[in-house]
Amino acid sequence: MDICKKKCNFAQLILQFMGKKSIFNKSDLKFVGINVILAMVVLAVILTILIVWLKAYTQHGQEVEVEDVRGMVVQEAEPLLAAQGLRMIVVDSTYSDKVPFGTIVEQDPRPMSHAKDGRAVYVTINATTRRQVTMPDLQDMSYRQAETTLRGMGLKVDTAYEYRPSEYKDLVLDVRSGETSLKPGMKVAVGTRVKLVVGKGRGTEHVTVPNVVGMTLQDARSALLNRWLTVGAVYYDEAAQEGVTQYVYRQTPSAGERLLEGETVALRLSADIEKANKNNNSNVDREDEWF
Repeated sequence: MDICKKKCNFAQLILQFMGKKSIFNKSDLKFVGINVILAMVVLAVILTILIVWLKAYTQHGQEVEVEDVRGMVVQEAEPLLAAQGLRMIVVDSTYSDKVPFGTIVEQDPRPMSHAKDGRAVYVTINATTRRQVTMPDLQDMSYRQAETTLRGMGLKVDTAYEYRPSEYKDLVLDVRSGETSLKPGMKVAVGTRVKLVVGKGRGTEHVTVPNVVGMTLQDARSALLNRWLTVGAVYYDEAAQEGVTQYVYRQTPSAGERLLEGETVALRLSADIEKANKNNNSNVDREDEWF
């Protein structure tokens, strides 16, 4: 019986619910509709304000066509870009012998593209001077190896070698640029044309040994080479130190003696210049003093 009563009560509730036209009354619906409309209006106003602000902040539509400043120097390109409301910033430099020194080789944004007022244009310029390399010590190196080394550094090697008498054949005696001897450690611009002085063995003529006492090793080498002689054994009183110059204070054979072209002169060096001054006019040449 209880179960039947419960079923009857549930059926009555369903009939009552179905008999109603709406859960909400008209006043409730009107209130909800007004709030939805107000929310939509507020949202539309906010979106409109945001779009207008973004356009003003990003300067939407206010762009200029970027000038092509490649090939110009910085002093020429900077005011040209400034006239467009753009800033120029140099970010890098490179080296090329195909374009004039000091000119702009790259830019970002690219030429003829569009950029906003106040935008920075980043440029890369070619070096204002030729890149320089340090001359290596090529003495007594085979001329083929020396030629490969120099070309790998960006120097132009003359294929017509200058041959001089020497104790050994086909070894490098000197490297010259014009009449200048290029000593190890010297700075040389890339693209410089150089010539190798190469040994051809001993000659048949006798030459007089020059006085090289008081000279550095490189100067002594050049002086002997000009007399068609070469440097032989080299001895140092003190270990070589960076920034400390050593001078020849004894040579053998002594100055004034006669040697065949291509023969060698042994040298002893010291950082004490006084030794060179003392021996400049009295060159002792005793075998036991060398060893």
